[in-house]
Amino acid sequence: MNEFSHESTSPELIHLLGHEERTPAHTHSRGHLVYPASGVLSLVTIDGSWIAPSNRVVWVPAGFEHQHRAHGATDMRVVFLPADMAEALIPRPAVLATTPLAREALLALTGPRKRTRESTDRLRFVAIDELTATGEQPLHLPEPRDDRLLAVTRLVEQDLSIPASLADLGRQVGASERTLTRLFQQETGMTFRQWRAELRVHRALLLLADGMSVYDTAAECGWANPGSFITVFTSLVGMTPGRYQHSVTSM
Repeated sequence: MNEFSHESTSPELIHLLGHEERTPAHTHSRGHLVYPASGVLSLVTIDGSWIAPSNRVVWVPAGFEHQHRAHGATDMRVVFLPADMAEALIPRPAVLATTPLAREALLALTGPRKRTRESTDRLRFVAIDELTATGEQPLHLPEPRDDRLLAVTRLVEQDLSIPASLADLGRQVGASERTLTRLFQQETGMTFRQWRAELRVHRALLLLADGMSVYDTAAECGWANPGSFITVFTSLVGMTPGRYQHSVTSM
């Protein structure tokens, strides 16, 4: 049986994933925290994708079918939570900002030292307290369901360097700008500009992890100048592109 198709009885797991390695789609009966101690992880579900660099933690509630994808060599740590602890977190997948204390708790939980149940639970509570204090982070890209909206998102994803307007994209898929504006808000909870900015940052995280320069990443992802890119990236990721790139390539 594939190791991702069942749940270990251990409260923690370590998986070393190669660049572009994917796990099969799977579910777990317990909610779990997924932390990329190094590298970058994508979490993919039918509702969209979440992306987490090493200063973020992915929360996956029990029963959600999902896949992981590694960007760069990735050290993935998994900490399962008992149901009573999981209740402290939101009932849907999310990206949470980590803190130095949460990071150390997660690393300790997935380290080689054998711990008592009491010691394990104390560390779990520390991680939960820290992660719930920082709150959900805007690194989720919802997956639309409407065929017209899906067609638009695919066109944008094909080449982010082309700043096509929503009206232009609508003409290509046979939908009005007004209709698409309404659908974006209904199905993603974002405006088209917000959704595209989120997509650009997702793509930038991957390109920077692959070693592309900040200047070239900005151009590849459709920003008119590096300054605008740095501002948007920093607001969503919590660090500058240069600092982020150093953090994922120096490990």
